[in-house]
Amino acid sequence: MNILSSQKFRFTVGCAALLLVSLTSSHLYTQSKTKQDQSFIQQDNFAPLQSQISLTSNQASDELTSTFQNPFTVQQTSDEIIGKENAFSSGQDLLAASAPYQVVDEFKKYNFSINGNQVVTPVKLPSSKVNFNQKDLLTVLVNTRKYFQDYSSQDPDILRTGILASQGVTVPDVLKTLDFMVAVLKEDIANNRATRLQDPKFINTNFRVIKWTAYNPKNRKQKQLRITKYAVFTHPGSRKKTSKFNTPIYSLKDSSKNDTFYTKYTKQDVLSGIYEPGGKEFGKVKSLAYLTRTGLEEALMQGTVLINFTDGYKAFFNVDRNNGMSYVRGLKATAQKRYWYFREVDAIKGYGYKIDAKISIKPGVTFAGDVLNIGLGRVIIIEHTKNGRKHLQMGVMADTGGAFLPNLYQLDFLAGIFKNQKEFGQNISQLPEYATAYFLVKK
Repeated sequence: MNILSSQKFRFTVGCAALLLVSLTSSHLYTQSKTKQDQSFIQQDNFAPLQSQISLTSNQASDELTSTFQNPFTVQQTSDEIIGKENAFSSGQDLLAASAPYQVVDEFKKYNFSINGNQVVTPVKLPSSKVNFNQKDLLTVLVNTRKYFQDYSSQDPDILRTGILASQGVTVPDVLKTLDFMVAVLKEDIANNRATRLQDPKFINTNFRVIKWTAYNPKNRKQKQLRITKYAVFTHPGSRKKTSKFNTPIYSLKDSSKNDTFYTKYTKQDVLSGIYEPGGKEFGKVKSLAYLTRTGLEEALMQGTVLINFTDGYKAFFNVDRNNGMSYVRGLKATAQKRYWYFREVDAIKGYGYKIDAKISIKPGVTFAGDVLNIGLGRVIIIEHTKNGRKHLQMGVMADTGGAFLPNLYQLDFLAGIFKNQKEFGQNISQLPEYATAYFLVKK
């Protein structure tokens, strides 16, 4: 309020006091607003993460479970535990809601910008039972949470808030969600009852539900997510090359970690025999198995293969490192230049910055997606209509792939382990091609 000196007003003491309070309040507000504005930073400029997290997933969930009496008790205890996780953010990984989100590709290079509110918006979950296998979901939740605990300092990509930052979602919110779900599932499984995480009322009470609207630059009319499906196929194989099993899968030797010779060769080069006896790179890699060409292409596409060897041995093999050549969308599989080297593993493996760190995952509760722009560990429910009824399916984003970087309009659902494409096709015919998707974030 401006008052000219030429004006002659006589103020009472009471009026002067009111004016002083008003001006003081205005000044304090301006200071507060300035500090708030300064607290916002650009997407993913994270403070350094502490190398250790105070509670393991099991410790956190056990502590929650021991005090589980009702949703409010769990929420309070979970909040206290997540308070110890503040090394992830220190309040500096929030993105201003009005700022455009910068979508990056698999090399973390800028691709395009989008208003996050076009993609993610708060809603309520529909009133239908949520489907999933309780024990399998618990396994994937625990394993994903442990990945954050063990590898955050080595894999800073998982600390990206992604497009959910436009709804104020932070990495600690994601961890809080995983811990709460683990606690609820452990409690419900221990009491031999259907978990409350299948109840939409419980979900709407305890979680923020955020709808994911597809954004496809090549098809702006697409609103629902495309739901593709992947699987692990069992294939016969041989330790040695035969007329039937003549297509190899290889493993890089430990001694080649600092040798990038393999990045020079396309898939076609590899299959031409450069690593076989007489080839110019013979002895540089280890032969794991020989499959049919169909077996190799399915292993490369799915990322994991279960091989039944002719000598009776069987084992999972998972992709380890590739030759650094990009996967080209729309190009047929046999013409792709990208080639993956494999390693033997003890389970189906999902996301991980190296083979020994990959998350063990389960079919039916795992999604592969854009980890850089959506985020690892996001809990997702997909909704579709079947025979006139709504069906809801819950899973965790615990896997990724070249086709999802960047990709804000698609998820890949791990359907199961199958003997052949026919069995796989029969299974996925019951699943939707497109679905409405929702993120769950603990309140």
